[in-house]
Amino acid sequence: MTTGDSQRKGTALITGATAGIGEAFTRLLAAKNYDLVLVARDEVRLNERADALRSQYQVSVEVLRADLSEIAGCERVETRLRDSSKPIDVLINNAGFGINKAFTASDLSDESALLDVLVRAPMRAMHAVLPVMKSRGSGIIINVSSVAGWIAGGTYSAAKSYLTVLTESLHTELRGSGVKISALCPGFTRTEFHQRGRMKMTGLPQFLWLSADRVVADAWNAATAGKVISVPGKQYAILSFISRFGPRPLVRRLGMNVRVRQRKPN
Repeated sequence: MTTGDSQRKGTALITGATAGIGEAFTRLLAAKNYDLVLVARDEVRLNERADALRSQYQVSVEVLRADLSEIAGCERVETRLRDSSKPIDVLINNAGFGINKAFTASDLSDESALLDVLVRAPMRAMHAVLPVMKSRGSGIIINVSSVAGWIAGGTYSAAKSYLTVLTESLHTELRGSGVKISALCPGFTRTEFHQRGRMKMTGLPQFLWLSADRVVADAWNAATAGKVISVPGKQYAILSFISRFGPRPLVRRLGMNVRVRQRKPN
């Protein structure tokens, strides 16, 4: 069953499209009559998601299997983003993961992969698609960052800080171009993220959890309105304000406390 205006709006490419926030974006954009390009590593799950979206929304769905921790995977996505004959109107940089170990105890290969997926991949994707978007005078990019980018919580925080700051810089650079770019900075969201990272979340108060559908709806509204940063939820608006403007020694201590609690085994 289709919803909303039957006229096609364009094509959206979503990385990390098979679960969590990425999956929620696929449904939101399909409901708005965007055709889709789904990017993830798991081809079976990609095809399952594509079939479900085609059936429910009657949109065109491409499947692009790519491991964004590898240059070859990034290049496959970049080739699609540069294709001006089938232009991408919306880019959602969502793929990511976390590491449940202190930096001094983690594997270097894991740290490098995190940097590749959370920093290198979205940077390269934007570098590929922005010339096409600018030449057409339109486009929307949403970078899925995190409130963690404002605390001191290891390489994950550092990577998300990079993504938020780069988004802010590009928002200024692209002013007047017709291209909109926004950083989505959610707090704790009910997805597979924490389970996959084997993080202890049982002690987190219920009021701190957000739904993925709420997060992506807020992000879309913010991006289309031209806002540079979206922080869904009043609780995170308050916490992010403290994290951004509070005394840094306090912010560092709070950030480290959060990370230590997540590392405790269930």
